[in-house]
Amino acid sequence: MIDRRTMLGAAAAGAALPAVARITAEVIRIATPMATPTWAMLQRRLLAAHADACAAFYARYVGPKDELRVFPRWGANDGPDDAAEATNDWVTLHALGAPDNLLTMAQRFWEGHLRQYTAERTVEVPIARGGMYFREFPVQMDWQHNSEGLTTFNVFGLSAPKDRRLFDRTRRYADFYTGRDPSAPNYDPRVRVMRSMMTGSRGPMLRAATPLDWAGDPFDPRPFHLEHGETSYAQTLDHYAGYEDVVCDSPLNLQATTLALNAYALGAGDRFRTWVLDYLGAWAERARVNGDMLPSKVSADGRAAPDWWAGVYGWGFSPIVPQTGERENRNRVPRSITAFLGGLLLSGDMALIELWRRQSARINAASKRVNGEVSAPTMYGADGWYGWKPGAYRTNGFEIWYATQAPEDRAAAGDHPWIAFLEGRNPGYAETALKADLDRVAERVAAMRDDRTTPQTRLADWPIDKNPASANALIQTMTGGLHIARPPWSPTSPPQGGVPLHCRLRYFDADRRRAGVPDDVAALVTALGDRSTEMTLVNTGARARTVIVQGGAYAEHRIDTVTVDGTQQAVGGRSFTLRLEPGCGARVTLAMTRYANRPSLAFPWDR
Repeated sequence: MIDRRTMLGAAAAGAALPAVARITAEVIRIATPMATPTWAMLQRRLLAAHADACAAFYARYVGPKDELRVFPRWGANDGPDDAAEATNDWVTLHALGAPDNLLTMAQRFWEGHLRQYTAERTVEVPIARGGMYFREFPVQMDWQHNSEGLTTFNVFGLSAPKDRRLFDRTRRYADFYTGRDPSAPNYDPRVRVMRSMMTGSRGPMLRAATPLDWAGDPFDPRPFHLEHGETSYAQTLDHYAGYEDVVCDSPLNLQATTLALNAYALGAGDRFRTWVLDYLGAWAERARVNGDMLPSKVSADGRAAPDWWAGVYGWGFSPIVPQTGERENRNRVPRSITAFLGGLLLSGDMALIELWRRQSARINAASKRVNGEVSAPTMYGADGWYGWKPGAYRTNGFEIWYATQAPEDRAAAGDHPWIAFLEGRNPGYAETALKADLDRVAERVAAMRDDRTTPQTRLADWPIDKNPASANALIQTMTGGLHIARPPWSPTSPPQGGVPLHCRLRYFDADRRRAGVPDDVAALVTALGDRSTEMTLVNTGARARTVIVQGGAYAEHRIDTVTVDGTQQAVGGRSFTLRLEPGCGARVTLAMTRYANRPSLAFPWDR
């Protein structure tokens, strides 16, 4: 049954909920008994399992000063950005409802690693001789690696939007890239261009980069596991042969816009939103002029360079692997779609996604038969298209469809067990995915226990693969959201870091005043549409729980109506509140207008 009562009436009936009274004038009460579904038990187990697993990781790999217990180096392979990734997904898990210690440890570690890498200095790499961090930010690196290092930082606001240090840092970090901070002149606002691919708190690199800049000081790699398989420092340097072309703007620099998105959502001012949309607009125009292709090299005047396909990590970037002598295609332009998703979140303007549709169409138009199969290119150079792969070009197809929810984009999204679930073709997916992530937590804990490395024999990227945090199934099942992370979670998605949470729903514990579902509560999003969301909520415990359901991670989606047990209630806002009686649950259908609101990280009771 559903009982809609004003809080005044509830108080008169002796059932006042003072924690909710300041949030909403009306609470929807769910009092229909529901046998606890298996998926709900698995969700609760998975949320709880992270408390001990992540604490064990912290004890193993983090020292008494909250520093990462590794051999610290500068460099793109194993530098500060990798150290910062040690607690990836801990904050997101807390924002979903995992125990408080995940947030506390992630916050402590962020402070500790800032101190650690501010104190660490290079000998030969010029930019980091005064410290690898300056003003609590990397001194100078590309945005593939900067964004990876910000994976945890960029989601702190989901759980701690009133943290003053977070507010100040987010604004400071963002202003390294908006042109407002004269000490870090990375951005030229006159022509809307980043002046280099190598940027940071000490400004842009305005010369050709060297392998030393990328690889870091000489060291003996023999005691360590090297992620790319190098066996000598010479090979580490040679990995970065061909990485000189950095004095240009690149789509990867758009990852800096996430800092400004968060600054805006934390309340730092409209100028951050204006800057993001202005910079994205410059890139959209460059793509239009360039035949619907985002150029990977933009000159200092703001225009696509004559060799628009060039630049490190560009359309034509295929350096030689020193161990094999063969070329490897390392086009990272597709990663920049995440910045356009952020722009959609800020503006509601689907034109920001339309340009990605047109780019995919341009690439597919170049398809040809290779070894008897119709194949699409993935690369472009001075001699035209190359990097042929069988079938249509579908990179980023999933993200395009998720944003537009348009039937014409569905085929490019490919098939995935989660899509099949949402379309009613894979009813067991939630249980399968949650069990798999529970197993992954246990496997990572076992790997930690069996790890024989010492701080002197492991580099900063080593603990990343021991981190037990497993958020993918929870993000999908609870929020109807994307876990855009590395390694790639979908066959059509490139690996990524530093991305905000893109989801259909978020939850808050009204009584404890924190992000995430209350204790005992489980949520399953079962269908997504352009204007609708279907879900099931259940209280698995013996106490009543009050949960606030919000449209989107940033309250960007408007919830128009909510229907429970056939009874419809008008909402017309960012969130609504449910009281789940013990052992009760219901299927809930929401009518929604997506991207109708400007993003905010403020909790519902603070708006």
